[in-house]
Parts: sequence; structure tokens; C-alpha cells
Amino acid sequence: MNVTIYGSGYVGLVTAACLAQVGNNVLCVDIDAERIKKLKQCIVPIHEPGLQELIQTNVEAARIEFTLDVQEGVKHGLFQFISVGTPPDEDGSADLQHVLTVANTIGQHMDEYKIIVNKSTVPVGTAKKVAQAVEEQLKARSTTAEFDVVANPEFLKEGAAIEDFMKPDRIIVGVENPRTAELMRALYAPFNRSHDRVQMMDPASAELTKYAANAILATKISFMNELANIAERLGADIEQVRLGIGSDPRIGYQFIYPGCGYGGSCFPKDVKALRHIAKEVNYTPTLIAAVNEVNQNQKQVLFEKISNFFNGDLNDKVIALWGLAFKPKTDDMREASSRDLMEALWEAGAFVQAYDPAAMDECRRIYGDHAQLKLCSNTNQTLDSADALAIVTEWNEFRSPDLTSIKNKLKHAVIFDGRNLYEPKLMEQLGFKYFAIGRGDSLAS
Repeated sequence: MNVTIYGSGYVGLVTAACLAQVGNNVLCVDIDAERIKKLKQCIVPIHEPGLQELIQTNVEAARIEFTLDVQEGVKHGLFQFISVGTPPDEDGSADLQHVLTVANTIGQHMDEYKIIVNKSTVPVGTAKKVAQAVEEQLKARSTTAEFDVVANPEFLKEGAAIEDFMKPDRIIVGVENPRTAELMRALYAPFNRSHDRVQMMDPASAELTKYAANAILATKISFMNELANIAERLGADIEQVRLGIGSDPRIGYQFIYPGCGYGGSCFPKDVKALRHIAKEVNYTPTLIAAVNEVNQNQKQVLFEKISNFFNGDLNDKVIALWGLAFKPKTDDMREASSRDLMEALWEAGAFVQAYDPAAMDECRRIYGDHAQLKLCSNTNQTLDSADALAIVTEWNEFRSPDLTSIKNKLKHAVIFDGRNLYEPKLMEQLGFKYFAIGRGDSLAS
């Protein structure tokens, strides 16, 4: 099938690469000339395992192309995927200007039947707004052309997006027209072979499903962080508690890992957007608001521990920092805990020596040549003349380091572990002061 995808960011590129991989002819449209130039050279602007290779394979096979020409994009695809950003406004609501700009563009150029697919994360009711925008453009041109709008939210985990798309847990399709439903089912047939993963529903329910999924996962994380803070003050070990409750199949082990707060492009934005959606229909979402508040507080926990250890005097202290990305296998630093920690340390007069396997360039882009930041080429370099070590991202290479060497290099044998990578008893035996999240040794305010 012929597919057009507007937006060559994270969701757009993964969708394009995976649809092309199963034989579709995909055309990616973007307004960023430099990005399109690089993509034509198979230079992928985001870090996602396997994506570079998948795009190169399909470019060479002539199944995927990139263009700035929106008119060409409208003409090309029966399926018109909208995969542009919906950044949060100041009030937390999703900004739909890019989505509606694409909808207007489609309406300005289409002259035959199109299936317009909202892949972007959008508020409930956006499918109707897109349909209205297209209809208005057709009317302005005195043109009649049939179309349908489909809500088809993505459920891609950064670091595992290719696997998630190729072998999905579910494929949510919000659609009213039975004929369009069957065309969408045909498009997704290659990803739906072992059992039926396609779930057809109305567009509003599909739009809400996306927000609900992310909000409930964020809720689990914030709840565990609340428990961890309680456990710490009681002298209990949250890791043992986690194993105890996770063994209950009604709870399970996924997303019950305590830490220094969630980040990324989805959970923070979607929780805030869902809260705004609820308020717009005169409902006060108490739990959803608390999820966000707990997370914001949790991002300050490591700084509070570090500050309390040094009796509130961090001036000219050097903190080694392992991890910058909001989670492993990505370079994404949006809403990352590392940013809250670094900025609080700088405000207190401290210096940071940081390393991340993937996010160094992203950190340079965000902070430039910050006078209190040194980006290091490896973990050992971060420890040079450092007063303490803080860990905020659970990359595998941080899980089994040479602890004796770390102790010898640090001015103070102290580690602040925001991801609970090590065993407290072992750290104590090795002579470390070890402060993790909810593991019984409290430095809480």
C-alpha cells in the first residue's frame, strides 16, 4: 500500500521504517530541510536501536523516501499518517497546532479518497477537529472528496520501539466507517498474524486509551516511589517489598521499580494533558494530579540526599554523574531526572562531571559549554577529583563496576544511587556510604 507520513521524528520514523519493512511504499514528509537532507543520506537524527539499519535497508530497496513537498505527500498515500509533535502548553494541555496544520494541508491538496490517521498523541475529540479542518479546506476549494479520520495511537517504548511495532501487544484503531476499519486491518495484517491484536473502537475511546495507558503506568511508578520514601523512614528495604508485592499476579513486577522519578517525552506530558482534559469537562482528577506531584518531588530526592550528606555546603564540590538520558537505550533527556539534579547542584555551587553512553551530544545541545559541567568520555573519567558519585540512569554498564577502584578515586566513599543498582550490605562491607531509594539508610529531609 502507499503510505504518507507527516513528521520525521521518533514516532514518524519508526512507523515509516516498520511499514516499509513489510512491503509498503512509504513517503515521509517534513518541513525541516536539513533533517530531510540527512535522512536521504540515511543519517537518522534520533538514537533508537535498529532504526538506522532498518531505514537504510528500505531506502536501498526504494520502499521509503523523504521529501519536503507536501503536495507530493498528499498525492502519494491512501493512508495519510499524522505523526507530528503535540508539545504541552503552559496549562498542560496538548498543543494541536502542528496536527491541525497537517490536516489543513491535506484538505488543501486532496482530490480523492484518503484515510487520515492520527498517530500523534492527541486529546479526546481531536479526530473530529481534524475532520472539521479538512472539510473546511475542501469547502473553501469548492471540492468534494471523501475521507475518514482514524485514531491510531502508538504504544512504543523508547529503546524497544522496533520490537514494539513489529510485535505489538495491541493495535488500537478508533474508526467509525466499517470499510475504513477493514482497510486499517489490512494495513496492519503483517503485524497481526499469530493472533488478532487489532482492537476496533470509536475514535474518542481510542484517543483516551493512549492517555489512560501512560497515566496508569506513571501511577504505578509514583506509588512505588511513595512507598520507597515511607520504607526509608521505617528502616525497611523497598526492594524486598517490591518482590513481595510483585509476586501477586494481580500486581506483577512491571513498573514497580522505585527510583528518582520518571521522565521522557510521554509520561510527564500525557499525565498533565489528561489532568487538563478532565478539568475541561468539570472533573477534578485528584489521583492524576497527585501522580505528577509525587514525581516532581521525587526528582529532588537525590539532591536532598547529597546536600544533607555535605551538611548543606555544596559550594565547589564535584559530583560524578552516571546517566543523563531519562532511561537506558535512548539519548532522550526530555524531563530527565539528571536535568533536575544537575541544575539543583549548579544552583548550590557544585560542579558536575557526567557520562552517558548515548546522550552526550543531546546534553551538549541543551546546556552548551556550561561552566559547571564537564562531559566525560567514560565512567572512570567522571571520578577524577570527584567528591561523590550519583547514578540516575540504569544503563547495563553501570551495574557491575569496579567498586574498589571507585572507592579509591572518590574523595568521599559515598554513592547516591537513584536506581537501586547495588546491594546495601555489600556496599557497607566495601566501606561505602550508600544512599539508594527506599533501602533503609535515610538522608531524607
